[in-house]
Amino acid sequence: MRLDHVSYAVARDSFVSTVQWIGSALGAGFVDGGVHPRFGTRNFILPLSGGTYVEVVTTLDHPAADRAPFGQAVARRAAEGGGWLGWVVAVDDIAPVEARLGRTSDEGHRVRPDGFDLRWKQIGVRELMEDPQLPYFLQWLAPVEERPSAGPRTSSTIHGVSIAGDAASIAEFLGEPADHPLDQIDVTWVEDEEPGLVSVEFATAHGPVTI
Repeated sequence: MRLDHVSYAVARDSFVSTVQWIGSALGAGFVDGGVHPRFGTRNFILPLSGGTYVEVVTTLDHPAADRAPFGQAVARRAAEGGGWLGWVVAVDDIAPVEARLGRTSDEGHRVRPDGFDLRWKQIGVRELMEDPQLPYFLQWLAPVEERPSAGPRTSSTIHGVSIAGDAASIAEFLGEPADHPLDQIDVTWVEDEEPGLVSVEFATAHGPVTI
């Protein structure tokens, strides 16, 4: 089970400053990811070494942000003051996850500034909203070289994530062992007042950085 990216949600008035802050901490600049018209959101991304990336996302002043589960999740996290929205797992075939959750996935797309229409399927945002410790799942419908993790802008990597939650519940949701739910990423279980992704540890050229 592979970590695809981690998502940090903020209000529109904090969007640019958050992108600059995280980029400065990791020693690299983000790139404009574009708009998600079906979700009413937009993002900036930072491709990292190791095939993952960081997303900073905010809502648009658009009705889709109120209708789509992802837009609702971003808006709610932003209203709470902003922070890590969650972690996203990539799968080669989303059909088994659809069967397990009993519904079809949502189709997403965004047109990048270079004009490429990036498409994918995702499922699990509703579960994330009910239980923020859970990830959601994504299947890319684009070639590897066009995905957001392609072309890393820094040598920094995601070393580990700290999650407040129940390891057994997440393992059951993922269908993976509780002691090692993600390939190549350390998962630390912590206690916190609220469940969810608490922090992400990055390995950078200047040492570890935790956000």
